[in-house]
Amino acid sequence: MSLLTNTYDVHKGEFETAGDASASIKRKLKQLGVDSAVLRRVAVASYEAELNLIIHSLGGQLTMEMNPEHIVLISKDVGPGIADIDKAMQEGFSTASEEARVLGFGAGMGLPNMRRNADGFAIESQPGIGTTIQMEFRLK
Repeated sequence: MSLLTNTYDVHKGEFETAGDASASIKRKLKQLGVDSAVLRRVAVASYEAELNLIIHSLGGQLTMEMNPEHIVLISKDVGPGIADIDKAMQEGFSTASEEARVLGFGAGMGLPNMRRNADGFAIESQPGIGTTIQMEFRLK
């Protein structure tokens, strides 16, 4: 059961708002007194998830749920999905557009950074349908 849930809509290609949702999540958790080490890991993972929604999807949502034991981040998007999840999880592998790369994004570290910072990480994707990523961060 969640004590707090916040959902943020993230739109394809809206680089000018990149980081807004993750900054809001960080502010909210800081106000709630979340330990700084956990806060840093959630901030990194939420930023990476938000950027993946902007760069790679057709849009989606980033949801943060919190209860006394853990924080859960859920990134759920609409297509195009990931054809080869194992390959996508490799550091440096990227399918980012030239536009994203020119802006300094798309280094291929998003999914690996999410997995590295989370205590629990699960990804499901269907090509042509979309991708759902769930990350858990223990508070105790």
